[in-house]
Amino acid sequence: MRSPKLFEQGAPPLAVALALCSALFAGAAACGAGSAAQRAAAYIAVPTPTPTTAAERQKLARARFVANAGLAAGAVHEWIVKPWKAGTFKKGAKGRRTALAKAGLAGTFAHNRLGAAARNAQGDPALARGLAPLVPGIERLGDLPSRLSKGDESAAASYAGLVDKVKAAAKNAGVPVRDQLPSAAQLARG
Repeated sequence: MRSPKLFEQGAPPLAVALALCSALFAGAAACGAGSAAQRAAAYIAVPTPTPTTAAERQKLARARFVANAGLAAGAVHEWIVKPWKAGTFKKGAKGRRTALAKAGLAGTFAHNRLGAAARNAQGDPALARGLAPLVPGIERLGDLPSRLSKGDESAAASYAGLVDKVKAAAKNAGVPVRDQLPSAAQLARG
C-alpha cells in the first residue's frame, strides 16, 4: 500500500525504503552500545558452577543406567520377545520379514544401550559389582542382530535372558529397571 503524500512530493519508493532502513539500522546499532565496565560486570555476575560431589555423580550414574537399561529392555521386549513368542520368526509366518528387520534393528539398539548402561554402572559400586559378570555377555551381543535378521530364534532367547539378568542384577543393587519403549528416532540413532 503506497502513501499518497510521499509520492505527491516526488520521492521515489526506493529512496524512501532506503531512508527508512538506514534509520532502523542506525537506531539498532545505538541500542547495543555499552561501556566495557558494564559488560565486564555482567560477565562477573554470572555464578560459576561448582564441582559435583561423589554422591551426585553416583546418583547421576544410576539415573543414566536406569534410562539406558530401560530402553534396551523395552526394545527387546517389544520387537524381539513378543514376535518370538508369537511365532512371527518362523518360516511362512505372516509379517516375518518386517518382524525380522525390526528385531535386527532393536537388537543393535539394545546392544548399544546395554553397553552404555554397563559403562554407566561403573559410577555406582553396587551396580558395578552386580553387572561385572554380565559385561562379557553384553559384549557378545554384537553378532546377534545379524542372526536375528536371518531368523535365528536362539538369538532372541539370548537377548531375553541377558536383559532379564541385567534387570535382576540392578534390582539386587537397589536400582529397579522398568521397560521403556524407545521412539523411532531413538531406534534410528542407536
